[in-house]
Amino acid sequence: MKLNVGVPKSMKVAAMVQPWEDPLSGDDVGNLMAQADLLGFNKCMLGEHFIIPQEHVALSGDWYFHTVVALGFIGGRTKNLRLSSSVSILPLQNPIVQAKAWSTLDWLSGGRTEALFGVGWLKEEFDILGVPFAKRGRMADEYLAAMIQLWTKDEPEFEGEFVKFKNVGFAPKPVQKGGVPIWLGGDAEAVMKRVAKFGNGWSPFRTPPESFPDCIDFIQSQPEYDGRHLDFFFALEMLNVGAHHEILDDPRAPGTVSKQKIIDQIGWLKELGITETIVPLPPGVADSEAYLDRLRWVAAEIMPAVRD
Repeated sequence: MKLNVGVPKSMKVAAMVQPWEDPLSGDDVGNLMAQADLLGFNKCMLGEHFIIPQEHVALSGDWYFHTVVALGFIGGRTKNLRLSSSVSILPLQNPIVQAKAWSTLDWLSGGRTEALFGVGWLKEEFDILGVPFAKRGRMADEYLAAMIQLWTKDEPEFEGEFVKFKNVGFAPKPVQKGGVPIWLGGDAEAVMKRVAKFGNGWSPFRTPPESFPDCIDFIQSQPEYDGRHLDFFFALEMLNVGAHHEILDDPRAPGTVSKQKIIDQIGWLKELGITETIVPLPPGVADSEAYLDRLRWVAAEIMPAVRD
């Protein structure tokens, strides 16, 4: 099992944020991710929204980074930590611009990027940005196909409803063979079909962990799945977050200081087919030093016990 780490102060979702994050500066965040890198965590993850209607701020917060910009900063402070969105809202930005951002980050970081895309849920955000919410699924499929063309072809071309190009050059290409690994986030059947067609990994949001084996079977049964290796991410802390960021108070979500309970939880997730997770923080972390102590403890006590 690979252990990932969330980026502190990258969002203020009420169901997940803790008060110790408030005083952090950008330099503090960079220092904490540099330590996570040295401790051997697999990758950092952070979410994205561009603008939040006021009626959603209480639960969702309005503090979000642009994922590629933030990951570029973290990439400059780290050497091995992989750099992942969680999630980038695919239909809200031009796919050529997104492909350029991700390939730039991959080239500059030496091939450490993983793009986790979602189609979005907040209709008002789409309305403000002038993107048709009802077409977001079709747009996502086209955008992914177009981005793969740009990342992998010497003479890329694409003809679709939402994006068209030919007789163009596009460089730098991503360092990673086959382009930036594509993860898809979300729970709908359409998302799982998108994983089968395009994905290297799946990170659902509200899918119960117990459903993972059936979902994995569904993905791998799709006619467009070509047998490529797939990874699967789930963190128990996500059980505390509702579809619109409501607080659910699921008793499985909070972190614990019990080594054996954490090892048992991770073993259970692994049996379900999950390959990556985050060890949740216990409630009431006092400050950034206590957070760093938790990372050190997880690296020393948990990581060796669950390493594949």
